[in-house]
Amino acid sequence: MMAVTAGADFCYAVEVFRPMAEAARCIVKKNGFADKIKVINKHSTDVTVGPGGDMQTKANILITELFDTELIGEGALPSYEHAHQNLVQEGCEAVPHRATVYAQLVESELLWSWAQLQPMQVDGARLVPAPAVDRCSGAHAVCDVQLSQVPPQSFTPLSPLCTMFSVDFSKPVSSAPQTHSSQFVVQSGGQAQVVLSWWDLDMDPEGTIVCSMAPSWTYPKPSMAPWRDHWMQSVYFLPEATRVSEGDCLSLTVCHDDYSLWFGLRSDSSPGHAPLCRPGCTCQAHLVWTRPRFGELNDKRRTESYVSALRSVVGEDSVCVSVSDGSLLPVFARVLGAKKVFSLESSRMSKQVVEQVLEANALKGGVELLEVRPESLTAGDLGGEQISVLMGEPYFSTSLLPWHSLFFWYCRTALGGLLRPDATVLPRSASLHLLAVEFQDLWRIRAPCGTCEGFDVSPMDQMVQTSLDFREAREAEPHPLWEYPCRALTRAAEVMTFDFTQCVPQQPISCQGSLPFTRGGVCHGTALWLEFQLTPDITVSGGLTGPPTDEGGCSWTRHRKQGVYFFRSGWEVSGDGRTSMSYSFTFDPTSGDIRMDFSQEGQ
Repeated sequence: MMAVTAGADFCYAVEVFRPMAEAARCIVKKNGFADKIKVINKHSTDVTVGPGGDMQTKANILITELFDTELIGEGALPSYEHAHQNLVQEGCEAVPHRATVYAQLVESELLWSWAQLQPMQVDGARLVPAPAVDRCSGAHAVCDVQLSQVPPQSFTPLSPLCTMFSVDFSKPVSSAPQTHSSQFVVQSGGQAQVVLSWWDLDMDPEGTIVCSMAPSWTYPKPSMAPWRDHWMQSVYFLPEATRVSEGDCLSLTVCHDDYSLWFGLRSDSSPGHAPLCRPGCTCQAHLVWTRPRFGELNDKRRTESYVSALRSVVGEDSVCVSVSDGSLLPVFARVLGAKKVFSLESSRMSKQVVEQVLEANALKGGVELLEVRPESLTAGDLGGEQISVLMGEPYFSTSLLPWHSLFFWYCRTALGGLLRPDATVLPRSASLHLLAVEFQDLWRIRAPCGTCEGFDVSPMDQMVQTSLDFREAREAEPHPLWEYPCRALTRAAEVMTFDFTQCVPQQPISCQGSLPFTRGGVCHGTALWLEFQLTPDITVSGGLTGPPTDEGGCSWTRHRKQGVYFFRSGWEVSGDGRTSMSYSFTFDPTSGDIRMDFSQEGQ
């Protein structure tokens, strides 16, 4: 529609997803362009050209948006390659015209903690990662984050910003693997660990119109940076940390195939320019533990909370059973002197990863790893012993929303017949917490578009809303809120408690209440999270890491996603206490789901 408005004679709009193609046809008709635009519901590689084909003739302008955070991850290169060979004329112009990929080498304890397991201290014992994990180049999948929310003080740039490569979309594009290098002089000594990367687009041949993905801290004023969630920035982890010194001459190298990128570091004197080996996990830990999970395991304060809690309940006659995926709690319990320790692992892979940690610390045989479901565990599996300490973080790889961790409660219920009468369950309980929030930007992912660039795109809004009404409009969705700034408009409240010392009840648990708005703004929805009470005085939060600031600023854990319930439209609230948010929650023990509803009260 923008192209026709700008003077194009005719446009072919290729859209493979049928519901979106149907919405596009409605939008084209609604805006009066039906005689100028033909929507083709196919993948571009299936489009035919010529008399009787989808397109009567080849096009002379190619307009695309085929990009993802990694630029090429949605198949941009093979799609462009095919288009130049089959769909457009030689010498065509593409919009955007050119893409350029940038990268910067940094040292960062925070970011590196997402890639490798770090040594940790437990009661004077130094636990080390397995050598196979330490040497592993890690998972190949890109780590995409909102780098604008990673504080610049949490990393040290070792290189300048390097231009790695460009792709001219107006010329024939190749999807063949390629290698590019950028030489630089190290500007600060340190451990070369991580590569930060993003890209920009020259929309026109002269490069006067630029669309940049650079994080906000690269701008003279961070507020000048546009917010995007469809494109973020990429973090790549080098296969191993390398000590570099100020003044060293090095080369940062990037390789790509048709869908992904990977980076490596070479000294300027390295012979040859052979492509870097594509990274891939060989230790299995990077397949069992996600990057946030690595960060969680490397969180010293969190580890100390669990060790302190275990120290208070584990004795020399303790029989401990751990229920979590790939957890280190059984290792801690063994170091703390438990007589017997068992760990129920959900998969052979997680079992093997924990085995590697035990072997690296000469603890193999001290923990028995059982690839068995809780309901199938027998007294014989425990050597005739009863469980004195049932423990969990809880962490399960299949969990998406915070309350999915309540699976631990069901496991505890299944194991009830194997518990000693005086058994300790750690954590002893979990509580659901609630906070009404105003998002700085995240609200945009649920906001209708309405009129965009002068065009009425409401049929797409209606399509989306119909889909949401089917199921999701009354459900929360998971988001890592540390990446998405928000303001608290109410106090944080504990709304529901789940007592793990008892079995899962047979009847639903419900609660209702209200929270007054203590700050003015636009309430876009609520943030929800669980907190786990390990002992009467030790609690671990999966949400806020501290109370909101006086202005309502929130600090969230980076390790877990929180639940976000979006309101259909924002509520304007004054914050004078005359309006409040009422809530109701029902925990359904047959499904493990939590139903919720919210409304605004007062004037």
